[in-house]
Amino acid sequence: MAGRHTIILMQPSQNRASRTFMDYNSINHALDGICGLYERKIRDINPMVPNITYDISDLYNFIDGLADISALVFDHSIQAFLPYDRQWIKQKLFQHLKKLSQR
Repeated sequence: MAGRHTIILMQPSQNRASRTFMDYNSINHALDGICGLYERKIRDINPMVPNITYDISDLYNFIDGLADISALVFDHSIQAFLPYDRQWIKQKLFQHLKKLSQR
C-alpha cells in the first residue's frame, strides 16, 4: 500500500460548500489522516481531556456521520485513479489500526 498516491474526497455536512479533499502519498498516510481528523474533532469537543481514547466503532460512527467520503487511489498498472467507497475506507482503517496495535 506504500507509494500509492491517495486522495480522500470528503463532504462533512449536507452543505455542498463543505466539500474538500486531502492528498496523501500512500493509503496508510490517508488512513492516518482520517484518524487525525477524528482525533481533532474529539479534542475540539473535549478540550480539557489530556489523553483521548476511542475504539473502532467510534471511528466508524464518525465516518458514517459524514455526508460523503470516498478515496481515489492511484493504480500504477493502469496509470489512473481507482475510486473506493465509505465501506472500503472503513475496512482499510480496521486493517491499518489492527496492524498498528500489534506493534
